[in-house]
Amino acid sequence: MKAIVLKQPGAPGNLQIEEVATPILKEGDVLIAVKAISINPVDVKSRAGKGVYGRIKEESPLILGWDISGVVTESKSPLFKTGDAVFGMVNFPGHGKAYAEYVAAPASQLALKPANISHEEAAAATLAALTAYQALAKHANVQPGQKVLVHAAAGGVGHFTVQLAKHLGAYVVGTSSVKNRDFVQQLGADEHIDYHAFDWEQATPQFDFVLDTVGGDNIDRSLHVTKPGSTLISIPSGLNETVTEKAKAKGVNGYFFLVSSNGDDMKALANYLEQGTLKAHVSESFAFADMAKAHEQVESGRTVGKVVVVL
Repeated sequence: MKAIVLKQPGAPGNLQIEEVATPILKEGDVLIAVKAISINPVDVKSRAGKGVYGRIKEESPLILGWDISGVVTESKSPLFKTGDAVFGMVNFPGHGKAYAEYVAAPASQLALKPANISHEEAAAATLAALTAYQALAKHANVQPGQKVLVHAAAGGVGHFTVQLAKHLGAYVVGTSSVKNRDFVQQLGADEHIDYHAFDWEQATPQFDFVLDTVGGDNIDRSLHVTKPGSTLISIPSGLNETVTEKAKAKGVNGYFFLVSSNGDDMKALANYLEQGTLKAHVSESFAFADMAKAHEQVESGRTVGKVVVVL
């Protein structure tokens, strides 16, 4: 089968198509003929030698990627049968091996793809959507009436977080550039903040939950607007000790979490997608041979919604 292999970390051009052996299934696994792959910032970071590269760098062949949607061609699990359309985030934060024509995945990490969405939309609603779901429903336990701030609300994780927070009954404020304001409001945000023009230093503490998908100095800005007893979760970089101390001083529960593969959570997302409660916005699709271009687009930091690769 064809797979995209990374032999040395570095530029997008280091991703090369090669012929590799088709995976051999273990008990509990299914073999999936991949139809679509979603590309995330962690893919880009790992390709460059950061992200989760350190966890998987000794693997050979090293095949990046975690987000897939496709059709089961062989099953060693009672959960799925040959012909089932499935989607999920595979083995994150381990070796997902998703950049391939066929992927062996634990059936326990997958869900049936809703019939009313495409493979592209399904692949897009995996790592980013799981991050939003696990942050809101499992870590922050967001409740109806709470006020939620979503940074980078037009991005991959952000656009799912806005939709899910609204479904949970929260009052949602999303940040983005002015050009993406309409998109953020169409997702259901009650208010929009232009992050270029907003004065974080002078803002009053008002949010019960803040999801930061930007990191760096943005964590400090977020602390200015979080209420005592509230929760601040940072996705990309975690909280350094200084910021953690600041959060504690304000009585804020500030921490980092890493999304993890979970079939039950995927089933919850599948239900939302089937009902139309959640929609994946795919801004660009690339061919498998153009994986490097897909990485360049994600690396630009200007993606609205998600970027996918189709096979």
